[in-house]
Amino acid sequence: MDYQTPLSFLLFIFSLLFLLLQATPEDVFVGVNIGTELSVMPHPTQVAALLKAQQIRHVRLYDADGGMLMALANTGIQVMVTIPNEQILGIGQSNSTAANWVNRNVLAHYPATNITAISVGFDVLTTLPNAAKILVNALKYVHSALVASNLDHQIKVSTPLSSSIILDSFPPSQAFFNASLDSVIVPLLGFLQSTNSFLMLNVYPYYDYMQSDGFILLDYALLKPLPSNKEAVDSNTLLRYTNVFDAMIDAAYFAMASLNFTNIPIVVSETGWPSKGGSNEPDATLENANTYNSNLIRHVLNKTGTPKHPGIAISTYIYELYNEDLKPGPISERNWGLFDANGKPVYILRLTGSGLVLANDTTNQTYCAAKEGVDPRMLQAALDWACGPGRVDCSALLQGQPCYEPDNVMAHATYAFNTYYLQMGKASGSCDFNGVAAVTTTNPSHGSCSFSGSVGRNGTMANITAPSMNSTNTDSSATAFEYNILSCAVMMVGALLGSSIRL
Repeated sequence: MDYQTPLSFLLFIFSLLFLLLQATPEDVFVGVNIGTELSVMPHPTQVAALLKAQQIRHVRLYDADGGMLMALANTGIQVMVTIPNEQILGIGQSNSTAANWVNRNVLAHYPATNITAISVGFDVLTTLPNAAKILVNALKYVHSALVASNLDHQIKVSTPLSSSIILDSFPPSQAFFNASLDSVIVPLLGFLQSTNSFLMLNVYPYYDYMQSDGFILLDYALLKPLPSNKEAVDSNTLLRYTNVFDAMIDAAYFAMASLNFTNIPIVVSETGWPSKGGSNEPDATLENANTYNSNLIRHVLNKTGTPKHPGIAISTYIYELYNEDLKPGPISERNWGLFDANGKPVYILRLTGSGLVLANDTTNQTYCAAKEGVDPRMLQAALDWACGPGRVDCSALLQGQPCYEPDNVMAHATYAFNTYYLQMGKASGSCDFNGVAAVTTTNPSHGSCSFSGSVGRNGTMANITAPSMNSTNTDSSATAFEYNILSCAVMMVGALLGSSIRL
C-alpha cells in the first residue's frame, strides 16, 4: 500500500488552498469624491470618522492635503490624490518637479495612508486647454517618480476626462473622440495601456438629460426600469440600452476602439445628481437625486456591466460627499452632496440588498429585511431558525396580532430577521441568514406592524446574547470566496482520503 503519493498530494492541495485564501479577488467599488468648497469644512478627523461610519472604502480627493491624508492613515480607505490643475504646467515641464511632488504628497504618507492612484489634474482638456499639450508628459513624469520608488504597481496614474469630448455618443457604436484632441488622446491612451492604468471618465446623465430638449426620458437618465419599447437600441450592434450611464460608458469603449485601444478599463471618476435647483432646474430634486444614486449603487455593485461588456463592472466615485455651499453658478452646483457639513444625510439612500456601504442614515435607522427572489424554502428555514434557536419573540406574527398580515413568509421573515438584527446590536454578519437577508435603510413597517431601526434606547445595544446562524459576513465577498474554496477543498480531501483507503 503506497501512502506517500496520496499524502504528498494532500499537502499540495492544502498549500494551494492556503494560497487561494490569501489571494482574495479584487472587487468593484463605489467611492465618493470629497470637495472642500464649504464655508465650514469639517475637520479631517471628522471626515475620516464619517467615511468609516458609512463603510466608504474608496475616496477621491481634489488635492493632496496633508491633514486629510494623515486623518486617513491606518483606516484602510483607498485614496486617490490629485495634482491641482495649476500645478500641471510645472510638473509637465520638469521631471524633478514631478518627483518632488510625489515625495512630498505620496511617499511622506504611504503606506500608512493607502494611496492607490494619482489623478493628474481634472477635466484638463476642457477647462485648461493650454496645459493639454504637456498633460501626457506630466503623467509620464509622475509615473517615473513612482517607478523610482518601486510603487508603480501599487499606485496608478491617470487623468479624468469629461464625457463631452466623446462626440456622436448615441448610438454608442458610432462614438469617437473630438478629433481636435487626438494629438493628446492617442498618447494618453497609449500611456494608460502601457502602465496598466485606467481611463477616468466623468459621466453626468443629469446634464445629458437637461440638454436633450426632451429627447432623453427622465427614467432613462435615472436608471429606472424601462419597458422594452422604451429602451434605446443601437442600430449597428442591436445592443439595447436601459440608461444613459451604460450608454456613455459604452460610447467611451467604442471611441477607444476606433483608435485601436480595446483593453483599457474605465473608472467613472464623477457621477451624481443634484438634490436642489433653481426655477429653471425642475428635475434637481431630493427624490431624483435619491433615485439616481440608489439605482447607481445597486447597478455598480450588482456587477451588471454594460451591454457591450456585460459582467465587467465599472467602479464609480459618486459626486460628492458634502454639499459645497461656496460653489459658484446655479443653485444645483451647491447641492450634489450626500451629506451636509454636519454629517447629516441630505436624503436616505434606498439600498436594500446593497450591504452597508453608504447606508447613510446617521441616526442609525437601518433594518434587516428578507431579500426578494430568494428560495422560499431557505427563507422559511431561516424564519424557523430565528423564531426558534435564534430566540426571537415571534408572537407578533400569530393570527390576530399586529404583524400577522400580510400572511406570507417574506413579511414574517423580515419581522423576525429585523428583531434578531436588533437583538444582536446590529453586529456585523447578524443580517445574513445564509444569504436570504440584507441590511436596508428602507423602513419595512406596514399598517399596525411597526419596525424599529434603532438598537435599544438612545442607541444602546440590547443586552441579549443569541446564537449565530451565520459564520460569514453578509458584506464580504472575500468571505464568500473563501467559503467556496473551502467547500471544494473538503470535497477533494474527502475523495482523496477515500481513494487512499482503497489503495
